Amino acid sequence: MTSIPLFLTHEHPCSYLDEEIAQSAFVQTPFYTLPSIYPKLIAKGFRRSGNEVYIPHCARCSACIPARVEVAKFKASKNQKRCWKKNANTRAIIKPPVFEQTHYDMYRRYQNIRHGDGSMAHSSPDEYINFLGSTWSNTQFIEFSINNELAGIAVIDRLDDALSAVYTFFEPKFSSYSLGTYAILWEIEHAKLQYKEFLYLGFWIENCKKMSYKIEYRPIQLLINNSWTELSD
Repeated sequence: MTSIPLFLTHEHPCSYLDEEIAQSAFVQTPFYTLPSIYPKLIAKGFRRSGNEVYIPHCARCSACIPARVEVAKFKASKNQKRCWKKNANTRAIIKPPVFEQTHYDMYRRYQNIRHGDGSMAHSSPDEYINFLGSTWSNTQFIEFSINNELAGIAVIDRLDDALSAVYTFFEPKFSSYSLGTYAILWEIEHAKLQYKEFLYLGFWIENCKKMSYKIEYRPIQLLINNSWTELSD
C-alpha cells in the first residue's frame, strides 16, 4: 500500500483510561478513496468513526491494541454458549444504515444508563447517525428483536474478507439477555456464513472495563509490534 497522509490531533484527556493523555492520527484522503484502501488500513490497526478513519497515536501510552477473531477457529466458552442458547428466539433483521426514530430513542436510553457521564448521552439525531454510518463504507444495522419487540442494534461494516464490529447498543430492559455478547457471537456466525476470514473488534484495552471484554473471544488475534499474534487459552 502506498503511503497516505495523516493528520495528528492535539492531545486530549483519554476517554478510556483516567489520567492518560490521548492523541489520534486521522487519514487525510478524499472519502471516495477509502472503500479501496480501508481493508488494508483496518488490517494495520485503523478504525472507522463516521466518515473518518483513525488510529491511536499516543506519546506515552500503547494500551489500545487492535483485536480480531479468525472466525473459522473460534470456540465459544461456556458462558458464550449459555448466552447463545438464551437468545435462541432472538431474531435478527439486516437493515440499511439510515436514521430510524425508534433506533435513536433506544440509543439515547442506552447511553443514559450505560454512559450517562459521556457526551454521547446527549447526541442529536445527526450526531448519532453520523457517528455510526458514513457516506463511503458498506455499513449495515443488525436489528435484534425479542418477543417481537426491538431489543438491540449492532452496526457492522462489510469488507472484502472480513466484518468489522462498529458499535452495539440495546434496550436496557433486555440487559439480562447479554445482547452485547450475543451480537458478537451473531457476527462471528454471520461472518462464517459469508465466507469471511475475520471479525474485527476494535481496540482491546486491558485496564478498561468497557474494552477489556474482547479478550474473551478465543482464540483472539492482537496486533502487537505491527504483527498479528494469536492468543489461545
